Amino acid sequence: MNLRLLLFSLLASAFLNDLLAVPPAYVKLPDGVMLFTDPLLTGAPNAVKLEVIADNIIRVIAAPGKEIAPGNSLITVYNKKPGLTWNVIPSKESLTLKTSRLIATIDRKTGAVTFTDLTGKKILAEKQPLGRNFQSVVFDGKRSYTLTQTFQTTGNDAWYGLGQHQDGIMNYRGQQVTFFQNNTEVAIPFLISSKNYGILWDNYSLTRAGDVRPLHPLSSMQLFSKQGEPGWLTASYINNTHNPKEISTERAEANINMEFLGDSKIQLPREFTPATGMVSWEGSLASHLSGLHQFRFTYGGSLKVWLDGKLVLDRWRKAWNPASALVPWDFKKGEKIPVKIEWIPEGGESYLSLKWQEPLSEEEQNSFGFCSEAGKQVDYYFVYGNNMDEVISGYRDLTGKAPIVPKWALGFWQSRERYKTQDEILTTVDEFRKRKIPIDNIVLDWSYWKEAEWGSQEFDEKRFPSPDSMIDVLHKKYNTRIMISVWPKFYDGISAYNEFDKNGWLYKRNIADRQKDWIGAGYVSTFYDAFNRDARKGFWNLINDKIYSKGIDAWWMDASEPDILSNVSPDKRKLQMTPTALGSAAEFLNAYPLQNAKGIYEGQRSTDPDKRVFLLTRSGFAGSQRYAAAIWSGDIGSTWQDMKAQITAGVNFSMSGLPYWTMDIGGFVVPGKFEKPDSEHLEEWRELATRWSQFGAFAPLFRSHGQFPYREVFNTAPEDHPAYKSFLYYDKLRYRLLPYIYSLAGWGYHNDYTIMRGLAMDFAADTAVLNIGDQYMFGPALLVNPVYEYRKTERALYLPQCAGWYDLYSGKWYAGGQKIIAGAPYERMPLFVKAGSILPFGPELQYTTEKKPDTITLNIYTGADASFNLYEDEGANYNYEKGAFSIIPVQYNEATGTVTIGDRKGSFNGMLQKRTFRINMIAPDKTRRLDLDTACDKEVIYEGKHLNIKNSQF
Repeated sequence: MNLRLLLFSLLASAFLNDLLAVPPAYVKLPDGVMLFTDPLLTGAPNAVKLEVIADNIIRVIAAPGKEIAPGNSLITVYNKKPGLTWNVIPSKESLTLKTSRLIATIDRKTGAVTFTDLTGKKILAEKQPLGRNFQSVVFDGKRSYTLTQTFQTTGNDAWYGLGQHQDGIMNYRGQQVTFFQNNTEVAIPFLISSKNYGILWDNYSLTRAGDVRPLHPLSSMQLFSKQGEPGWLTASYINNTHNPKEISTERAEANINMEFLGDSKIQLPREFTPATGMVSWEGSLASHLSGLHQFRFTYGGSLKVWLDGKLVLDRWRKAWNPASALVPWDFKKGEKIPVKIEWIPEGGESYLSLKWQEPLSEEEQNSFGFCSEAGKQVDYYFVYGNNMDEVISGYRDLTGKAPIVPKWALGFWQSRERYKTQDEILTTVDEFRKRKIPIDNIVLDWSYWKEAEWGSQEFDEKRFPSPDSMIDVLHKKYNTRIMISVWPKFYDGISAYNEFDKNGWLYKRNIADRQKDWIGAGYVSTFYDAFNRDARKGFWNLINDKIYSKGIDAWWMDASEPDILSNVSPDKRKLQMTPTALGSAAEFLNAYPLQNAKGIYEGQRSTDPDKRVFLLTRSGFAGSQRYAAAIWSGDIGSTWQDMKAQITAGVNFSMSGLPYWTMDIGGFVVPGKFEKPDSEHLEEWRELATRWSQFGAFAPLFRSHGQFPYREVFNTAPEDHPAYKSFLYYDKLRYRLLPYIYSLAGWGYHNDYTIMRGLAMDFAADTAVLNIGDQYMFGPALLVNPVYEYRKTERALYLPQCAGWYDLYSGKWYAGGQKIIAGAPYERMPLFVKAGSILPFGPELQYTTEKKPDTITLNIYTGADASFNLYEDEGANYNYEKGAFSIIPVQYNEATGTVTIGDRKGSFNGMLQKRTFRINMIAPDKTRRLDLDTACDKEVIYEGKHLNIKNSQF
């Protein structure tokens, strides 16, 4: 080697050694710190930024390069609190950012972030190495990235939130959730942990959360036919379910993949008749992997699955609206498990798919992640709190407060698919009032327009000759509000379509495809682009002119996914939405319902600023709560299994940070046995409707809706039937509880409270509650235990660890921390009150504004100190945002037995200056049946000033 070459080699070696010895660069910023990772380890310099949002909230942005891309979030609307301070502490290996409540440390080589408390105890860490990944992709001719971020946690962690899903899963540990807005599925990219942290993932594209590994096709398992041949299952096609032995086609199949619209037309044999036929797949499954395998089905029609001779799945869903189901099975390596899958499609357009996930390693069981199809950079917010309520409060600091719903919205709503005429609306409400069944809202579903004029927002004058008068009668004669269905949908060629088309506000692919819907002979239609600000204003102007001006009270925003064409794949949905006003449909896919709600909320508040906006929408996204959007669980089935699934769906949705949720009491689509029932099935329907309405009375919003049979209680059963009596009991109880429920709504805005609460929120120290998905707390006092099995008159439940529990009806006391079998007669659902609770009851009402609560009964459930802040305001406007509200603090001291009603704080127009409080003390040795009209233990007159009621006075 010559001297020059030797010198060059030595210099290069020295330079390389120096490079390895010098930590990568970082820069302090006014809002945090940014670091550039070691390119020798990551392949390229990645920028990682920590931004301090609050003492307990840190934003993490990681980009594949040296620059953080600018951009405005659709999700977040926060303003940083003044006076934030933090320290940046560098070392050779790491860069630490420390606030007064939280420490975030970046590994200087890999860029992985670890979050700890002030003592250094780990809360959560990005997995390393390779916990973050950027994969270059192109959408609409623009560079984007498929983004993956994986986190590592501890073995006793549990994860909730993530929106509304129908798998019956409460704790998402070890589970996969897909973020793709769909009928019955709502994507909310917020995960909350039992360890009191949350992750808000700021991305709008198709995303997998939790266990982000791609699912496998059935063919990737070991398959054996009915005769034992390796490589496939034996598929048998029968054209007539009444002749199951007449097989029209038998063939070898290794995959079942008819998940989306049109798939079955390609994959089913031509000679098979789905409307009358049945398919079975038989053989055996085996795996070279030992452990828990997850089988995920998407299905429409009837589906039964047997594994090892055991029936492990028996489900039904109307063929046009497929559902999902999850079957776990523990395999031993190489062991053959007999399998039989039996499917009755019940329709020409058929849906069935089967995918599976391999077992998780021990390390993988302690990790979760997010994998999004398209985005510019990893962008998430880490939120830490002393409890889960503080974490949800952090979510709302980031994404917006939840306005208080109008008080009437907390009463009962009656709906049907559908009231076809003006007369049907009025006679239905009239019947409620004649029978003295409390009600506040009647709902007018779709097709009040002429058949060929969807999107006109104009009433069909033959069926609704005077909608203005109808609404006036509902308001003045019946003291009832009316909500109306509006879709972001337009038929090709109507005047509204032409106006929107002229302005470039429409998605045009469905028009180009000449895709027809299901009405009559079918009409070509499309949706407007809610990402276009002018289009949102145009849509509001349309519904304001045609509908709101007539006196409509609230909006039902259907198909807001957007469901341009039902049951399509994500790829098809993206094509239908291309282009959006903001960019690639791939990047903005899931945010449509957020923008759709934004336009109506902002439109109404600008048009009528003194009236509370109320939106019911079939889909939502992170931040939807700030636009007064409540979400319902879509077109669920009328089955016991569907009812059970709504419990976990509603609780996890509420724990995603959005406080107002509801469902179709009774389910939307019914199986054939309920459409024209014989006497036996009629009684089953009545019992299902009864159990569902008992559950629904303790959801944030109490709402009945569905197809045949009609859902009004007087159409369900006669007055002397237990179904009728039960509904009337819980309807009246809901109205008596309005002081409690409206206070919860007030706390939701002022204190970021969550009304429908997973047990982990209130009993964090009791690990027995982490996986309980069929019980929940309704506010701080009530433990709700729905009955979701036919002909059951008792149910097993768990009473979490606390000072004890009282049966609401009898007053009987039970110790906490135990499983019990609770009585559940037909007319009653088990309800328990936590010891150390104050439960306020108001007067009996027919509608929320019938009378002011001048007399309130306070039931004090002793055993621990208790408090309750009774919240009140004007009930219909936004003056509470300006401070027009009052709080009456009520406290109970267990040691002294003293009840204190404190000085009233605040005031508002129409506030009661004087009221009566009736106080009852319930104790283990002093049971009291729930009878609000009998004599109370103590009665006091309250005029806004402090009162002490001592134990000796009871």
